[in-house]
Amino acid sequence: MSLAFKPEHIKRYRDIAQLMMKYGHSGLSTEMGLDQILTADDRLPETGQDPKAEELADDLEKMGPIYVKLGQVFSSRGDLLPASYVKALTRLQDHNQPFAYADVVKIVEEELGCRLSKAFQEFEEKPLATASLGQVHRAILHNGRPVAVKVQRPGIRAEIAADLEVLGDIARFADDYTDAGRRYQFVGVMEEFQKNLLRELDYTQEARNLARVGENLQEFRRIVVPQPVMAYSTSRVLTMDYIQGKKITSVGPLRKMEMDGAEMAEELFQAYLKQILVDGIFHADPHPGNVFITDDNRIALLDLGMVGHVSPPMQEQLLKLMIAIADGRGDEATDIAIKIGETLEDFDESTFRRCVIELVTQGQDAHVKDINIGRVMLDFAHIAADSAIRMPSELTMLSKTLLNLDDIGTALDPEFNPNASIRRHAGEILQQRLLKSISLGNLVTTAMEAQEFAREMPGRVNHILDMVAKNQIKVKVDAFDEATLLEGFQKVANRITTGLVLAALILGASMLMRVPSHFEIFGYPGLAMLCFLGASGGGFWLIMTILMSDRAVHRKSNAK
Repeated sequence: MSLAFKPEHIKRYRDIAQLMMKYGHSGLSTEMGLDQILTADDRLPETGQDPKAEELADDLEKMGPIYVKLGQVFSSRGDLLPASYVKALTRLQDHNQPFAYADVVKIVEEELGCRLSKAFQEFEEKPLATASLGQVHRAILHNGRPVAVKVQRPGIRAEIAADLEVLGDIARFADDYTDAGRRYQFVGVMEEFQKNLLRELDYTQEARNLARVGENLQEFRRIVVPQPVMAYSTSRVLTMDYIQGKKITSVGPLRKMEMDGAEMAEELFQAYLKQILVDGIFHADPHPGNVFITDDNRIALLDLGMVGHVSPPMQEQLLKLMIAIADGRGDEATDIAIKIGETLEDFDESTFRRCVIELVTQGQDAHVKDINIGRVMLDFAHIAADSAIRMPSELTMLSKTLLNLDDIGTALDPEFNPNASIRRHAGEILQQRLLKSISLGNLVTTAMEAQEFAREMPGRVNHILDMVAKNQIKVKVDAFDEATLLEGFQKVANRITTGLVLAALILGASMLMRVPSHFEIFGYPGLAMLCFLGASGGGFWLIMTILMSDRAVHRKSNAK
């Protein structure tokens, strides 16, 4: 069975086919099942060499923006890819070619509805950074406020729409005709990818994310989130505070001596625990390119186009899971995973439980330089996939986020222990969740429900008392069908009684055979023969009745 090619997308199909050919004999293809959709003519000759994981990131960058984003998405899916590929894909960040300054001016003026010089006092021509969907320029507003202006690439939306159609075709084919597709449901992954990508293309959504996450993290004095300038932001242009600083991986050793790396790592990890387990919205892409150290030694979180959302019920389960992993309680972690995951037909619980116990036992009390919570959770998701249990997307995105925090934690403090940090802050997280649950909105809702209950209670009590006085209270218990049970007992009793009567007739006939009589039938005493014939006819009738009744019951059972 072959994929139905669309003429307008032939070039893209060819690019993807070449990518499959290159990795057709690697662990990547085996993990994703891509080798099942390659023909013999498409395969490269066996060389005994496996392409390096880093090469995949390079190849995706060459194919265009959407494939860079797709690589970022797969870097959060430890259940789909081997750990080496997940690690390599996390580096897909600001390594893209800038687009022309004339296009920048045109887009900004179209979006803001005025000339560039009227909106900004200064606007630097050279971009500060380039990304897959846009690039950032430094500017100054007329009130003297320094800002960073993020401008979307021209024509990117049409290009992405075409690529999404191609990838959707491939995902549907994989789901229908490969074992990996049936297990991992690539169409669902693509739908989630499309939804997140369309959100990233709307810069007004990113502006709202900046405002919300910045407000949620106000209590952390060492963390800063650039705030948007809403009057200068549209769906294709985002204006926000300019952050003066360096990437966390670019900070030199002398500068690190001036910082309190241990305290900064602790506060950053605590801030992410709050985002994930209390606020329900978190910065989902904290790779080193999106985390800066400011000139005043604070941590700046940039690029909130990609955020994760966690519902309150899932927050509770994730907190339990993280604590169980941090404490090395493999059985409890397994039970939680089975509860929140979707088990497939060939789910192997015993193997899953054994592998999880072994995994979390190895990670107990380990430092970040050896093994960390992000790595453990990625391996956890991978074990789940191998055991035919599909984990929720929140868990895989959380794993990738924590894995990126590993690099940042290592840069700030090589001795930082995230497992110990989770145990230290578990009580505080629970307290914050409790305080959030008794917010003004929840109190108002509870008060309204109590008011309704109090208003309707007198009428309900009067109604119950009236029914008690009139002896109209009935209790209905649907334990089993009493009528059917009684009918069955009655049939059994009738058959037993009939059998006893027939047995008595036969016994009476045998006794009467010894009594002489002038009335004879076939040369035997007539009364004895009448008893015997009656018993024979009754026995035959009883047998036929039983057979017919059982056959009717059998037909009724089959009909159900």
